[in-house]
Amino acid sequence: MADLSPLAENFRQDVEIVVQPWFRDHYFAGKVILPAVETMLILAGEVKKNRPEYHLATMFEARFAKFLEIGLDDKRIAAVIEFSEQEDDKIIAGLLTRISQKNFSRLIEHGRVTFKRAEICSSSAIAQAKQAEPAFKISARKIYRELVPFGPAYQNIIDDLYLNEQGVQGWVKAPDYPVPDIAGSPFPLDAALHAACVWGQRFGGFVPFPVGFSRRLVSIPTIPGNVYEIRIIPLEIKADELLFDLWILDSSGELFESVEGVKMRDVSGGAVKPPAWLSAL
Repeated sequence: MADLSPLAENFRQDVEIVVQPWFRDHYFAGKVILPAVETMLILAGEVKKNRPEYHLATMFEARFAKFLEIGLDDKRIAAVIEFSEQEDDKIIAGLLTRISQKNFSRLIEHGRVTFKRAEICSSSAIAQAKQAEPAFKISARKIYRELVPFGPAYQNIIDDLYLNEQGVQGWVKAPDYPVPDIAGSPFPLDAALHAACVWGQRFGGFVPFPVGFSRRLVSIPTIPGNVYEIRIIPLEIKADELLFDLWILDSSGELFESVEGVKMRDVSGGAVKPPAWLSAL
């Protein structure tokens, strides 16, 4: 997991996370976990309520430190949002939960994101390679059956995913679920991370989960019910860590979203491994 220093204690706010029905299709090692994209939405929403002068379309220095597990009977989850305002017109928002142990309790951090007052409109150049001659393709059905075994609500890669050593190209959908008016539907980015996970299983040799990113820019919010193209390129490959840039576009090539420096790691400690057939492709 990401190595994180504690947030500076500036101010905190108790919140309740409403457990949406589709959250239960997002699980790992037999446990339902809050998706990282939902953590971002929660933090952006609380910043909007408390410090509306900050821009939410750009997020920086995101870190996802520990899974937030959702219990079988949970309908709401008590949480704490911790805000740390910085001198350079930044605010760090962290999502935490309280763990009670005997005679004391402690806060566990699950994720944090930095927002800025200044609006950032520029983005990195979109990857031009469209994988015209891919080394291989994998069907969405096989991906969700054997590589990213989430439930139906999070099976949003559609058709075939095209992969080679240079990157990934494919198509994802934004299911028609209600989303807050903050940064668009979270599902296309979630599905793009699934695609990066597939690439990591094939070329990295382990099952990677997102643990952070450098910058996310939402140029145009993605719309529930629509389909988008994704392009992903690997930047760095280590024994237990991968780094990617990714882009989400519409069918005309217009950029909706970019995420730079997506960091993914093996959070299972090697307990979860890619299937043998994948390395043979």
